[in-house]
Amino acid sequence: MSNHRIMVIDDENIVGKMVKAVLEQDGYRVEAFVSATPALARLKEEKFDIVITDLKMKGKDGMEVLRTVKGESPDTKVIMITAFANMDSALEAMRGKVDDFFPKPVKMKDLKASIGRLLKG
Repeated sequence: MSNHRIMVIDDENIVGKMVKAVLEQDGYRVEAFVSATPALARLKEEKFDIVITDLKMKGKDGMEVLRTVKGESPDTKVIMITAFANMDSALEAMRGKVDDFFPKPVKMKDLKASIGRLLKG
């Protein structure tokens, strides 16, 4: 069992549930949220190793999540996923120091490989 904590933020509840289920099978401790506000409040209570966030969400978006996480917990890795994968959003995320970036639908094997790499690095 891994002690690594992962947070998933996606306004599509089914995506968060699927990612949570798959990562828990690998032994990660995962919490899933459908919006950024409660997720960011939870981040103030406990440290997470990785935050996986959707880019486009109602209310606070993935860029705001990225800025908040990197500002308050610089060691926490951020993986961004989006159905709106265009060059502008990818470049903006890279400038914001996102650790990895995937278009939707994300391939779980790629996401799991990225998590493994980020936890080692």
